[in-house]
Amino acid sequence: MAKGEAIVILTGAGISKESGLETFRDEGGLWSRTRIEDVATPEAYARDPKRVLEFYNMRRQSMVDGNIRPNAAHLALARLEREWPGEVLVVTQNIDNLHEQAGSKNLLHMHGEMLKARCATCNDVIPWEGSLGLENSCHACGAVGRMRPHVVWFGEMPFYMNDIYAALDRCHLFISIGTSGNVYPAAGFVQHVRMRGVGRTVELNLEPSEGATLFAETHYGPASEKVPAFVGQLLNAGRIS
Repeated sequence: MAKGEAIVILTGAGISKESGLETFRDEGGLWSRTRIEDVATPEAYARDPKRVLEFYNMRRQSMVDGNIRPNAAHLALARLEREWPGEVLVVTQNIDNLHEQAGSKNLLHMHGEMLKARCATCNDVIPWEGSLGLENSCHACGAVGRMRPHVVWFGEMPFYMNDIYAALDRCHLFISIGTSGNVYPAAGFVQHVRMRGVGRTVELNLEPSEGATLFAETHYGPASEKVPAFVGQLLNAGRIS
């Protein structure tokens, strides 16, 4: 194997769909039934915090109580991190914890984490698996009614952007899995890698994303089939290209 070759993997809702979690932008997805403006913006929270908290409570409950488990795609990425001799970083747009359950360690949740809550007053972040309400107080500063889901809403800046771009600047392989290709800044990661003039870019998706033509290589089909197959080929080859 080529030592030191770095890999950055971007994952979106498509990788978790086969585990039973709803996607957002597919036909029949969450945003076809619920207006983004009503539940996923800072303005919505300021206008009707109870409704926003109830929306996320329902989603959190389905993750905690449902039969939601990592699928073969999640497990393959954890295997790649264990066995590849260089850096493997998973950057996920997903707010579920399926990558962690599968065993991924080097992981950045750029859109936050559903099973955590954050204080809007002091920004303290804590694990949170139960319902979140206006009666809850912050364990750190004591503010009441200021706990919110630790997720990035539309109009807010994603987390870890400096770390992500630093990883993109040193990677030899960029893989995008299960993404729509129309949510920025994540949709621009492939172009960032291309502009460096080095590195292999691969899209693994159920169908072509909006940015499919920007990738040098594309493979389409279920994530639970395409991701393990690609990881197996990569590990067998022992090199990026």
